[in-house]
Amino acid sequence: MSLLTVLILSAVGSLVGWRLSALAGPLGRLLPVAIPATLFFGLLAHWADITNGGVVTEALDWVPSLGVVLALRLDGFSYLFGLLITGIGTLVTLYAGAYFADAPAKTRARFILLILIFMTAMLGTVLSDNLIVMFVFWEATSLTSFMLIGFEARKVEARRAALQSLLITAGGGLALFGAILLIGLDLGTFSLSAVAGSADRIAESPYLVAIVVLLLLGAFTKSAQFPFHFWLPQAMAAPTPASAYLHSATMVKLGIYLLGRFDAAFAQVPAFGVTLVIFGSLTMSIAALNALRATGYKAILAQSTVASLGILVMLIGLDGEVAAVATAGFILAHALYKAALFFCAGTAIHATHIAELRKLGGLVRFLPFTAAAAVLASFSMAGLPPFIGFISKEYLFEAQLESGWNVVPVIIAVLVNGIMVSVAGVVSLRPFFLGRDKISHVHHGETPGLLFGPLLLGVTGIIMGLVPGLITRHLVGPAATALYGAPIDTSFSLWHGITPMLFLSMAAIGLGAVLAWKWDALHDGIRASGWSQRLDADRLYYRVVEAILSLARAATRWLQNGDQRHYSVLVMLTLLATCAWVLWHTGQFAMAPLDPVLPVPTLLLAAGLVGALVATRVRSLVAALIGVGIVGYGSALLFVLNGAPDLALTQFAVETLVLVVIMAVLLRLPTTTEPTRKPGERKLDAVIALSFSVVVFIGLVAMLAIPFDPRISAFYGATSYTEAQGHNVVNVIIVDYRALDTLGEIAVVAFATMGAWALLRRRRVDRKG
Repeated sequence: MSLLTVLILSAVGSLVGWRLSALAGPLGRLLPVAIPATLFFGLLAHWADITNGGVVTEALDWVPSLGVVLALRLDGFSYLFGLLITGIGTLVTLYAGAYFADAPAKTRARFILLILIFMTAMLGTVLSDNLIVMFVFWEATSLTSFMLIGFEARKVEARRAALQSLLITAGGGLALFGAILLIGLDLGTFSLSAVAGSADRIAESPYLVAIVVLLLLGAFTKSAQFPFHFWLPQAMAAPTPASAYLHSATMVKLGIYLLGRFDAAFAQVPAFGVTLVIFGSLTMSIAALNALRATGYKAILAQSTVASLGILVMLIGLDGEVAAVATAGFILAHALYKAALFFCAGTAIHATHIAELRKLGGLVRFLPFTAAAAVLASFSMAGLPPFIGFISKEYLFEAQLESGWNVVPVIIAVLVNGIMVSVAGVVSLRPFFLGRDKISHVHHGETPGLLFGPLLLGVTGIIMGLVPGLITRHLVGPAATALYGAPIDTSFSLWHGITPMLFLSMAAIGLGAVLAWKWDALHDGIRASGWSQRLDADRLYYRVVEAILSLARAATRWLQNGDQRHYSVLVMLTLLATCAWVLWHTGQFAMAPLDPVLPVPTLLLAAGLVGALVATRVRSLVAALIGVGIVGYGSALLFVLNGAPDLALTQFAVETLVLVVIMAVLLRLPTTTEPTRKPGERKLDAVIALSFSVVVFIGLVAMLAIPFDPRISAFYGATSYTEAQGHNVVNVIIVDYRALDTLGEIAVVAFATMGAWALLRRRRVDRKG
């Protein structure tokens, strides 16, 4: 199956799945599962090419004029992501059908539609080899995740969490778009593979700092890295199937995917790797601490996801082949056990309607197979042999030990992994095997749709651990090779002998066992401490949002206060400052030779000056309108004197129409008005008007001193007949070269006339009534 076919089928399948899921009975729950399953096997068909180190590419012109090509590329890294997206997407779709079994068919159909659109956006992102195309799909994931998180829109917390995720991820998306534009401007290409091979040019780019900062903002916001780590736990307001998908294989790993793709491009930028290691270490440390103080079942798992994302960011920042293998292996292992654990958490919450972990207990009596799946997944999360989680954790420690970093990241990793071990024990043992008296009955029992996904993922984790050669050649090896940029001899095996990594794993497991044993005391102590509350980034987020809203309200009061004269003052001051700045920086001014004073134009200008003074000084609106008319008619006469009778006729017609319309409007207004401006405001108006006149006079003098450039006039004169078949150059300019401008002017006058006519008609109706 071609890559373009995969995307088209995924997009069309979203609509098909939406309609199928609206069917009543088992068909509505099972038929949509065929869509992601088909895509999974369609991507799996490329295993031979990927295993042999090949790359599958396709391209289709999208916007050729802008150099945007729908270029698709499947290598080992995107192959791993594609299989996880479609494979776990299949299980999520199956689980969702059972999870929403008691919900209205429209609700289930709406969720299936969103989850399949989300899958399409994810596939488009990881398969795109064009940065612009990738960004389109990238933003689509933010939008669909917003709708998934806020799926239960009647809940305040769901709406709040959805808006928070959208603001953060969409803001990061804008930063990423800035980085993409700078890369395209500097390299002249938007090809992701070409950019990855241009490390030397990027290192010498004048935009290097801006590119790195903007790209990191985009990746960090998407993958919930410090200081944007707080939005992901709040996203637990989404239904459990969406949480399982978000936290295991999809959107939150997009930032990891982006950093992995650009790791080769920034290979000659030492600060890039250092930044990733620092922020990854900070993120996983803070998230591990938050996991200890979390109370909700899904919230604890969400904090552990943030910690895992921090580990992945740190791994990408490390050098060497082992770091690439560890990254690919950890992405795979984390997707398997985290999706399974979220499935189990959702089943437990769905059965009891209780989300707090402390209130759950003894569920093994009611949900025995779910408990078994939770144990299998938690063993892999804890890094116990023979699960794949154990292998990935050993590679994590090996990558740190072989890097050029000191012992600090290793200590942080051991501590964080110890907390992850305790989390794995708590989320599997407490709700299912401890506290038998807490739950006496359940609202929903186990069904095949709820069990198939977590059991399959749990068993897959142990099979991959026992037979790691299956995934070394077909998944981890090709993905690590694509990340590293060169062939890697991957030995993803269960036993490496007595090594320092084994002792570090044992230390993390031992620490985790102690923390799980003392969980309640540690949890209560952290929550009671004031410093943990002060470090709550979610509170800081809302403070920042409120500060922005306060600034917006203040700006509205000052800029949009309803006073038209206030608006005019701001516009004129801005225009005046801009013109003055331009004149000041244009250089020297010279006076043009003075022409003889002509009596008729002088009289017309004097009449216009009188009209302007009348319009500004009198209180009678009729007299002020007459003064304005004098200025307009005087301008028309000046056009006549300068050889533009057609322009003068236009000016006469428009001026007459405006006078008639405004005079008609004045029939409904008092003929005289009281002063509405204070003396100080009137003085300010006079100063602005005088300053503006001085600036305009200086500008005109400077323009007249410049030798006339006849190229534009010559162009219009030469082309007015050949291009527009018009002998009158002015008419051709108005109706052909500036047709849209002229149409806009006519529309403005027409709309004003219709408005005046409506007012006058209303007045006649009122009089009749």
